[in-house]
Amino acid sequence: MSKLTSQFFQQKASLVAKSLIGKVLVRRVGKNKISGIIVETEAYIGSHDLACHASKGKTERTKVMFEKGGIWYVYFIYGMYFNLNIVTENENCPTAVLIRSIEPLEGAEEMKKNRKTDNFFNLTSGPGKLCQALKIDKSFNATSATSKNTELYIEDRGIKISPREIEKAKRIGIDYSGIWKDKLLRFYLKGNPFVSKKD
Repeated sequence: MSKLTSQFFQQKASLVAKSLIGKVLVRRVGKNKISGIIVETEAYIGSHDLACHASKGKTERTKVMFEKGGIWYVYFIYGMYFNLNIVTENENCPTAVLIRSIEPLEGAEEMKKNRKTDNFFNLTSGPGKLCQALKIDKSFNATSATSKNTELYIEDRGIKISPREIEKAKRIGIDYSGIWKDKLLRFYLKGNPFVSKKD
């Protein structure tokens, strides 16, 4: 069991997105942990990617994407939900990976309270849902995912996922992005019930 290092995140966003399938997202709350196996991700690969927030340049909102990989990018969407992304690659190379879905591992009862539902399969099957379940909000934006005292990080717990278990698909909700809407930059674990959309 080891926390992923900044070196892991300072690789191509598409590689990180695929490599995160089977890793474990951990939220520390006091002495307790809420966690889940990452089963779905999306890569956003720079300012030329019209689905990427950085395609509109460096703004107050997106400046975190221009930092070195290994920090969190959290934003509010639809006036309702937070979305959790990990910044990837090198400084001034604005790329990130959206954590779309996780399979609950530790703290499922706490997740149910946070989500106000007893439906186990609806707890974390989408980016907004997982942020509610793990109590992730804007306070994590621009914070380190790799520092010793971080309360939000990703671990390698030795879960083995073979390449043929990972499906590639189009990203979701980016119909405005021209040719980029058809790029296969979403990765998910085949057959997993927590994946938000199966193609």
